[in-house]
Amino acid sequence: MRSLPFLAAAGALALMAHPAIAAAQEDVTQVPGKEAMTLTFDRVFASPSLDGPSPRLAKLSPDGRYLTVLRNRESDRERYDLWAFDRQSGEWRMVVDSEKLGSGRELSEAEKMQRERLRIGGLKGIVAYDWSADGQSILVPLEGDLYLASLDGAVKRLTDSEEGELNPKLSSTGRYLSFVRDRQLWVGPVGGEAKPVTPLEAETVFWGEAEFVAQEEMSRMTGYWWSPEDTRIAVERFDEADVGIVTRAAIGASGTTTFEQRYPVAGSPNVDVSLFVMNPDGGNRVQVDLGPERDIYLARVDWAPDGSTLYVQRIDRGQTRLDMLAVDPATGKSRVLFSEKAAPGHWINLSDNYRFLRDGSLIWWSERDGFGHLYHFADGEWRQLTSGEWVVSRLDGLDEEAGRLYFTGTKDDVLAPQVYALDFRTPGAPQRLTELAFANSATMDYKGKTLLVSRSSDSQPRQVYLADGSGNRLAWVQENTLDADHPYTPYLPSHRPSQFGTVAGPDGTTLHWRMVTPELEPGKRYPVFFEHYGGPHSQSVTRAWGGALVQAIVDKGYILFEIDNRGSENRGVAFEKAIYRAMGGPEVADQKAGAEYLKTLDFVDPDKIAIYGWSYGGYMTLKQLEADQGLYAAGISGAPVTKWELYDTFYTERYMGTPQADAAAYAAADALAEAGKIADPLLLIHGMADDNVVFENSSELIAKLQAEAVPFEMMLYPGQTHRVGGPKISVHLWNTIFGFLQRHGVTPPE
Repeated sequence: MRSLPFLAAAGALALMAHPAIAAAQEDVTQVPGKEAMTLTFDRVFASPSLDGPSPRLAKLSPDGRYLTVLRNRESDRERYDLWAFDRQSGEWRMVVDSEKLGSGRELSEAEKMQRERLRIGGLKGIVAYDWSADGQSILVPLEGDLYLASLDGAVKRLTDSEEGELNPKLSSTGRYLSFVRDRQLWVGPVGGEAKPVTPLEAETVFWGEAEFVAQEEMSRMTGYWWSPEDTRIAVERFDEADVGIVTRAAIGASGTTTFEQRYPVAGSPNVDVSLFVMNPDGGNRVQVDLGPERDIYLARVDWAPDGSTLYVQRIDRGQTRLDMLAVDPATGKSRVLFSEKAAPGHWINLSDNYRFLRDGSLIWWSERDGFGHLYHFADGEWRQLTSGEWVVSRLDGLDEEAGRLYFTGTKDDVLAPQVYALDFRTPGAPQRLTELAFANSATMDYKGKTLLVSRSSDSQPRQVYLADGSGNRLAWVQENTLDADHPYTPYLPSHRPSQFGTVAGPDGTTLHWRMVTPELEPGKRYPVFFEHYGGPHSQSVTRAWGGALVQAIVDKGYILFEIDNRGSENRGVAFEKAIYRAMGGPEVADQKAGAEYLKTLDFVDPDKIAIYGWSYGGYMTLKQLEADQGLYAAGISGAPVTKWELYDTFYTERYMGTPQADAAAYAAADALAEAGKIADPLLLIHGMADDNVVFENSSELIAKLQAEAVPFEMMLYPGQTHRVGGPKISVHLWNTIFGFLQRHGVTPPE
């Protein structure tokens, strides 16, 4: 359950602005001669997007000349085409038009589910692509087939089959095309015939694919890795024969399709995983020694820059130890290079913030001092590169020639990440490269020469620009200025700035909150739409663009409020580990502290605080209503986990242990046992084809509430997955939520 605060998923991240620019934000809303236009949900989810263009997957060509992005259309915000920016000429052009090239063929079930794992299930057109090593062409998957596009506009079709190709790649040198089909890895010369290079075994055996928990919880979508010179491929094999079967009913409007889905619930067997190294034709296959313990997680696989070593990250079932294995690809023999151990009462947070260098050393991210920081590992010795009571949230890039690394972190402000650089050979104070008025993130080309910076603020939708290694802007990729032509401009007169602050939690911990209010009238009290997620690996309160959905809620006369409880990320180990073996406890208490603070404000109606959450947030709604009857006026619970024994191994056991060994913790965290205590109005929402938080979570809750004679309302969405949404479905969803609040008197003042 990677974090999915539903406001964020709908394009409205809970983000805030500095007090110092609050006056400027107020000025933004004052447009002479313009009357405020009220935002409706119909307009929020229509095209063009009110947030402006939303480019995805920006990449630099191998020679650095071209920047490619997936750009969505004004007429259809969910459809993406491939565009390229020539840095020499300064011109943009479309490389692949998804409508002209697409066949309309339905995707395979495996690709549909992988898109759900990536949270892009609602997107159309091109959702992924891959540059060739020579920079002359781009591999483009589209609607189940593969194409090779040249920058001169020519497009060559590589496959034409009903089966589809999962996780297609061009090999490191660009000589081979590879993909997964029918549980096998296929390889062939680019433009030639691909053949399976792994055996076809029992229906429970898969080669080259990532298992469910790897995709959903480890952010690992692939199960094979090319060596730098294309001489060898590391290939995962997993057998899910021992994994329990969940009969998932994808209930649609005109029928029901059932899937016998292998789903490893907490405390049950995982897949049996192994790793092999082979030639591109499947020959000379050797098995990698992953150690004597079979009940482990294959977390990450990487080749050394020269291909001499294969590095494998192995995590134990309890997720308190990560071993970095150095593997001889010729023999499969391995040794433990080093181990990372979790602090007492904590777990290993898996990361992509590492990089193997040409000299054999490693840049590595660790929480060993209580905060996530970067280290240099060379010749068996560790050297800490960053330190302090703040976190490095991402390793953005590395310029080995200059000895310079780039990262995003919270050194200056936990609510506004900045991009920094430092010399990893002689580290000193990091150099900030971005502006404090914005929340920033960045990616880089592999050589670490050019930054691609994404930023936004409470008064500025997301902007993207290219910068050099000193942070100097070279060119806008997407300036997205709120000028006369921007789709959000007509709504600027009613745009309300965010306010933020802190309150003390029940244990004295400082908790950050964010609030957006309508234009307040003296003497009037307003209802609160109290949004929460509450789960780990999520931070709701930051300083970036809040999005049109937030403003539409505020335009209805509601105060929007959020608070980050203990257990959320970017505050260090001690803050995060409060939920260890205690889900549904500290988070509920901290959210209550937010509600009690709201009740002290003279412009808040203390009897009209409604709570809303999706996924983990839906679970939180239930636990909050059960714990504090009468504190909240109403609760909306979307796609909730109701019983942690129903959720998957990797996520649940990381925080809760197993039901067998930690039965008391599971019992306390359960949202079903005390459902009969719910006394305030409840709206339950769930997609009926959800394969993440399976519908059984809600059906058990429904039965429990009915058995206890607890009244509640319900809205189910046939055919919708964990991401209930779409241009019209989203409108229906949000109208349903606010119709529910109106029926129960949670309404603005007259």
